[in-house]
Amino acid sequence: MVKLLSLVWGALAVGHVVSKDIYADKRRISLGTGSDVWMDEAEIHALVRNNQRFRDITDMGPQVERSRASNMSVFPTKVTQQAVVNPLLRQVSDTVPQNVLRNLTSFHNRYYNGDFGRQSSEYLFQTVSTILGKHGQVTRFAHKFPQSSVIARIEGTSQGSVVVVSAHQDSINQMDHTARAPGADDDGSGSVAILEAMRVLVQSNVRLHNSVEFHWYAGEEGGLLGSTDVVRAYANTSVVADLHLDMVGFPASPPAVGIVTDYTDSSTSNLVRQLVRAYTDLPTADFTCGYACSDHASWHDAGVRSALPFESQFLDYNNNIHSPNDAFSTVDFAHLLKFVNIALGFIVEVAGVEA
Repeated sequence: MVKLLSLVWGALAVGHVVSKDIYADKRRISLGTGSDVWMDEAEIHALVRNNQRFRDITDMGPQVERSRASNMSVFPTKVTQQAVVNPLLRQVSDTVPQNVLRNLTSFHNRYYNGDFGRQSSEYLFQTVSTILGKHGQVTRFAHKFPQSSVIARIEGTSQGSVVVVSAHQDSINQMDHTARAPGADDDGSGSVAILEAMRVLVQSNVRLHNSVEFHWYAGEEGGLLGSTDVVRAYANTSVVADLHLDMVGFPASPPAVGIVTDYTDSSTSNLVRQLVRAYTDLPTADFTCGYACSDHASWHDAGVRSALPFESQFLDYNNNIHSPNDAFSTVDFAHLLKFVNIALGFIVEVAGVEA
C-alpha cells in the first residue's frame, strides 16, 4: 500500500495533463435522464444558467469498482473515542475560518476555468501549507483547467489506508461565469471547516493509525471535474471513506444537519448521525439530492464509502448561492463550527488512534 500510494503522490506532484483548455473539444454530459449528450462550453454554461442538474462524465472512464466492505475490514458502527475527540473540540475556533473565508470571498470569483480560480487555488495552497507546516505534505493536483485541487496529507502510524475529508473550493455565478461569485457558503464554508479541522488536528498530540487527507477539489461547479480526476488517480489506493462538506454555513429554521442518502452509503451515514448526536446539539434529517449533487458522488461511484452532512434539511434552502449574494456576511460561523466537530469526530473514529 505504501508503494502504491507513493506512486500516486509522485503523480500528483507533477500533475496529470498537459492541456489547459478543457473545452477545446465537446464534453460528455450526463443529464440524469439515462442518456448522455456531447456539449460545448456555451451549451454547458446554458445548463448552469437554467439551473439544470448535470454531471461531466467525459473523463470518468471505466470505473474501477471497489467493494466498500473491502476498504476496511471493520468500519466503526458506533462512537467510542469521546475521550480523544472532546479535548480537540475545545480547541475549535472561528478565527482561522473567518480570516480565510474573508480572503476567499475577496476574489472576484473562484471560477475553475479562469485566472481567478487559479489565483484562489494558489492562495489556498499557500494557506494550507502554512497551517500544516512540518506535520504533513501539501500538493497541487493539476487538471485540464487553470484551477488546481489542493491535497494535504498527514501520515498515520500504519502502512494502511487513508481517510479523506473533502470540500470544493470553486465558485460560480449562475448567470455569467465571468461575474462576481464570492461563494461564501457554496463552498467556502466547507473549505474553511475542513481547514479548521486540519489545524486542530496538527496542533494536537493525537497519533492516528491510518493516514488522513484533506482534499479541496477544483471544478465541482463544472460537473465534479476535480474530484473525478482525483478519484481516478486513487484507483489503486485503499481509501476507507470520504466525508464531504459542501455548504455548512446557512442553517434553516429550526436548524438541523441534513444527511444525504443518495450517492452515499448507509454505514458511513449512520456513523455521521451518531457523530452529530455526540458532538453537536442538532438533530439530523435525511433527504435525497436526486442526482450526483457534489463530490462525494465521485467516491461513491468508485466503490468507496462516502457521506455528505449538509447545513440544513433542505437542499435548496439557501437562495443566495451561485450569485453575488452568497457573501461572507451570510455565513453563520457558530453553525459552521459544528461541522468542524463532525469532521474531527469522523477522522478520529475512522482513522483510529494509536495509544
